[in-house]
Amino acid sequence: MPEQSVEIPRLEGARLTLRAPTASDFPAYQSFFADGEASHFYGGPMWDGQAWRVLAAQIGHWHLRGYGVWVIEDKETQTCVGACGFAWPEGWPRRELTWWLLPEARGKGLAVEASRLAIRHAYDVYRWDLVETHMNDKNEAARALVLRLGGERMARERFPDGLTRNVYRLPNGEARY
Repeated sequence: MPEQSVEIPRLEGARLTLRAPTASDFPAYQSFFADGEASHFYGGPMWDGQAWRVLAAQIGHWHLRGYGVWVIEDKETQTCVGACGFAWPEGWPRRELTWWLLPEARGKGLAVEASRLAIRHAYDVYRWDLVETHMNDKNEAARALVLRLGGERMARERFPDGLTRNVYRLPNGEARY
């Protein structure tokens, strides 16, 4: 897996920007990962040093894989409200779309908008023939989002962390409402 220098693209939506994560986004990561309820499906709760490592790993992922997770910046407040993009940790079977939002940013359609931007970019710019996501069976909010995005279950697999998850194919199209 060759390391590569990469310029992280900036994607513009109606209400948000997907942009490169930076150290200045740490307070949002710190807040999200310290909240055990909000970050339950993402390994939380975490103490500050662990949240910092998540941010650093997401920045490094861009350079190791050539793609990664963007910060979701609210255009109105110009603050980080979450993250969305692609991850392929070493040992996992394939890359997947992933996202998280601060609790105060939920319920506004931001995850749908961010996911649509990322999916479109993967198909149109990276020329991937498949965008997928894998989720914990108990993550009902994630499943609802995937269905709004038109996701179709394509497999059920056991992952390196010991959990068995559904795998969903995500189309390059508009969200379903």
